[in-house]
This record gives sequence, C-alpha cells and structure tokens, in this order.
Amino acid sequence: MGGLVTRRGTMIGAVASAAAFIFAPKSALAKDAKVHVVRIKSFAFQPSRLRVRVGDVIRWTNEDLAPHTATANEFGWDTGELARGDTGEVIVTADMEREYFCVFHPHMKGRIKIL
Repeated sequence: MGGLVTRRGTMIGAVASAAAFIFAPKSALAKDAKVHVVRIKSFAFQPSRLRVRVGDVIRWTNEDLAPHTATANEFGWDTGELARGDTGEVIVTADMEREYFCVFHPHMKGRIKIL
C-alpha cells in the first residue's frame, strides 16, 4: 500500500500545502511585499477597492461592535469571524478570488485588483 494514492490523501495534502502558504511566516514573504490595511468600520470595508501585487498581504481590522468577515465570493479564502479589534490576513496569490463580502452582512462588498 506504500505507493497507493487516494483521493483523501491527495485532498489532505492539497489543504495542508495551501494552509502552509497562506499562513507562512512573514520572513517567508517576498522582500518587497506590502501590507494593505482595510478597516471594517460603519459596516463597510475601507477602502472597498484595493490594488495589490502577488505576495502582498491584505489585513482586515474590525473596528465595529458587530462581528464581520472578509470572505471570497466563491469561498476560496476567508478571514474567519472577526470580533471588534480582531484582524485577519490573506496573502495575495495570482489565482485568488478578487471579490469578497461579509458573511454576516452580505451588503458589505470589496474588490481586489491584482497588478
């Protein structure tokens, strides 16, 4: 069974690889990577549109009393629930989804343009 490849094993490996990339330590980021800060305030993403490069980091900080998320429209990435004062980060990849919203407040929308 040593050479047997299963669907489950492949999926576990893919998820682990993706997680390792998304949560890579800052020292593993490109030297010229930039951190883009998005404030969540008054039930809006500020700014709601970002221009970023592959390898940059997008950091959302919730300044509202209500919990929020930044979640890709097709659920390819997600900050998870952010309570007041919490932050969530995503490392920009070439193939990441570019439009996002808040799961709790779907009228809150944002857009990412990758240069």
